[in-house]
Amino acid sequence: MVELKTAESIDAMREAGRIVAQALTAAREAAAVGVSLLDLDAVAHDVLREAGASSPFLGYRPHFAPTPFPAVLCASVNDAIVHGIPTSYRLRDGDLVSLDCGAELGGWAGDSAISFTVGTPRPEDERLIRTAERALEAGIAAAVVGNRIGDIAHAIGTVCRTEGYGIPEGFGGHGIGRRMHEDPGVPNEGRPGRGMPLRPGMALAIEPMVIAGGGDGYHPAPDGWTLRTNDGSRAAHAEHSVAITEDGPRILTAL
Repeated sequence: MVELKTAESIDAMREAGRIVAQALTAAREAAAVGVSLLDLDAVAHDVLREAGASSPFLGYRPHFAPTPFPAVLCASVNDAIVHGIPTSYRLRDGDLVSLDCGAELGGWAGDSAISFTVGTPRPEDERLIRTAERALEAGIAAAVVGNRIGDIAHAIGTVCRTEGYGIPEGFGGHGIGRRMHEDPGVPNEGRPGRGMPLRPGMALAIEPMVIAGGGDGYHPAPDGWTLRTNDGSRAAHAEHSVAITEDGPRILTAL
């Protein structure tokens, strides 16, 4: 069931989303050669704590997970697509990092992700990241009253496929509100004009994921959480929580 949010509820979600943006910004600013993924998680955790927010990631255990998630950030490096567990791994020059973070405040959730390089960027990584960001922009632009979920999916998939990139099969965005994961699902590829109609008050986490090698395959790492590309190529991830309004899409997880 999809809960339509009131204007007041969307404003409350915006406050949770602002904290997510602050946590991701702080973690990105702290990311440098020699800094560990655990260090980045600690930075994000401090931001949430100081804002009086909690983490929907910490302790989260979906059906596929062997253990509860142990951090407030998902930190995925190079060939890791999503769900990377922060470890003592220290960032190296040229690493491609994707950070995903959530926050809960006042009974409402926010969820967002960014990708960036550490140290000396590789042109191919910059192109990959920019494509994920453009796909996100296209998906958000399609998140308007009168469109359908398939229009968002088609917009995202078109950007990614045009660049020759893969899209992890079966993974995409989701509804968001009182909980981090709600209905409906938001695929990263699909047919326009199909799926649930978009109505004012819907809130969606739109999150393109792209694989540089062009294939769609992935496999779980031994930790049971991290998903890695089958071909060993790099991946990027971009995400915003967005509200559907009569005035157009409202991004809830910007600074």
